[in-house]
Amino acid sequence: MKSNGFHYSLMLLPGLIWLIFFNLLPMYGILLAFKDFNPGLGLLKSAWIGLENFRYMFELEDSAQIFKNTIFIAIAKMALNLIVPLVFALMLNEAKNRLFTRSVQTIVYLPHFLSWVIVAGILLDLFSFTGPVNQMLGLFGVEPVLFFSNPDIFPSIVVGSDVWKEFGFGAIIYFAALTSISPELYEAAAIDGASQFKRIIHITLPSILPVAVLLGTLSLGNVLNAGFDQIFNLYNPLVYSTGDIIDTWVYRTGLIDMQYGLATAVGLLKSIVSLILIAVSYLLAYRFANYRIF
Repeated sequence: MKSNGFHYSLMLLPGLIWLIFFNLLPMYGILLAFKDFNPGLGLLKSAWIGLENFRYMFELEDSAQIFKNTIFIAIAKMALNLIVPLVFALMLNEAKNRLFTRSVQTIVYLPHFLSWVIVAGILLDLFSFTGPVNQMLGLFGVEPVLFFSNPDIFPSIVVGSDVWKEFGFGAIIYFAALTSISPELYEAAAIDGASQFKRIIHITLPSILPVAVLLGTLSLGNVLNAGFDQIFNLYNPLVYSTGDIIDTWVYRTGLIDMQYGLATAVGLLKSIVSLILIAVSYLLAYRFANYRIF
């Protein structure tokens, strides 16, 4: 038994090493948020300025806008990525042809496995000034639209493309919940004269509601994660007013403008708020869906 325990410990070793080097050691860099970092002096010798970076962050006009953009885009994604997969799963569950059902499931799963670099390239071509979408609009007499240069349209493209990419994969959990419903409940309801719609309302929805509540509460921890990969590959300076989020702003401020302390302060604030939201989400998941990790 001791030998087996040693072997199991060895199996954990690669993951533990990865955790230490890529998650724990980089935490040392949090000091940047409290210093006026000078690359020539190094992290330890740079001047300590306390909370000055945080104060300056809240004085910037951009900060309020990026937090607003982040929360709006993230909440819109969360809401639609809960509703659309649920509706899709319910509709597909009513299909009687199993071959059709499996084929559709396979097709809608595929976009999830594509990187945002590929998807962004496709979207930029589709919605370009001379792309297929503008060509179709031209058939109805509509002038070409600069979709990726219009701040009012850009958030809709971001949210819509994310939902299109992920709803098929997100429906997997709902499909699993639907298969756990006893067929006898539907048979009894049919004998009592319940219509298909009433069976969905009174049997299907109540049966998968705990799953929907669980997914909704757990997603609260992602309120400040609006999708760096997606937006970074889609946005441009013309849509910063509605498309710039915390992660993209930190990238530009820290790596391009070299304001390392300010960028670290914003990233640290985001991490603290996200940690609080994750803790709250798990408490809510335990309260409403009886879900526990420990």
